[in-house]
Amino acid sequence: MTGPAVSDTQEPPAARLIDGKGFAARMTQDIATDVSAFYDRHHITPGLAVVLVGNDPASEVYVRNKALQTHRAGMRSFMHMLPATTSQKELLGLIERLNVDPEIHGILVQLPLPNGLDPVAVTNAIIPEKDVDGLGVVNAGRLALGLPGIVPCTPLGCLLLLRHYVGDMRGKDALVIGASNLVGRPMAELLLREGCTVTVAHIDTRDTASLARQADIVVVATGVRELVRGDWIKPGATVIDVGISRVTLPNGKTRLVGDVKFDEAVRRAGLITPVPGGVGPMTIACLLRNTLDAARMLVEGKARSGENT
Repeated sequence: MTGPAVSDTQEPPAARLIDGKGFAARMTQDIATDVSAFYDRHHITPGLAVVLVGNDPASEVYVRNKALQTHRAGMRSFMHMLPATTSQKELLGLIERLNVDPEIHGILVQLPLPNGLDPVAVTNAIIPEKDVDGLGVVNAGRLALGLPGIVPCTPLGCLLLLRHYVGDMRGKDALVIGASNLVGRPMAELLLREGCTVTVAHIDTRDTASLARQADIVVVATGVRELVRGDWIKPGATVIDVGISRVTLPNGKTRLVGDVKFDEAVRRAGLITPVPGGVGPMTIACLLRNTLDAARMLVEGKARSGENT
């Protein structure tokens, strides 16, 4: 246990909040400056195509927010809202047209897709150079091999927050709770790159709580609201909560919560992301960054100076 002892009558200090919203806003301003410089060099505005199939309300709100942030960064947004009855062939045909469209530098298909559509086939239909979600097998493979490529937006956002707030992570014990291809697996790869000793907990892990109590960094992405309790957290640890769920309160109002029981964890962690205002804004900011990097690759034949991450 680290830090001074706290008496039973003394309230333990609260963790420092990681301001993902503020960090993302500054990042978006920097991206807008770079987009302007890119236009001055090439007279080309980076374009992002977002494809939404079906009418899931949460996805519709998320997609519209992406379009708004894309415009704020000085980029072009191309929205493709398709009915839930869209066939696999029709969806793949649209992606094929976007792949060869010179005005489009990034393509994102909003997940989840309606039943009957294969998300793996759809994701891998996007050419790697325009795969700004970084979910295709080429970009995933490059990440696994430690090669430069497009990194999935949410793990990249988590990494940038960790670099800013934690700094040097070499030798730290990191636990990723959740092993999805969208967040958990790429997050583990990124932490390995930083020199962390990484453990991944998943649905078959026997005692995730004991693993968490040993971790200096805990990244939680399970989709299970308030799964991680305060007594799971090592005192002084950094907690990154990727999850977001809407709960109904006794008075009928609703609020957003994460995969971590925030009110408990904030009393033990050293740093913690709030929900909302933590990882969410970073995901969109990193999507913009990936789109600009993709435009640089397609137009200039090179990515932003340095590694993608």
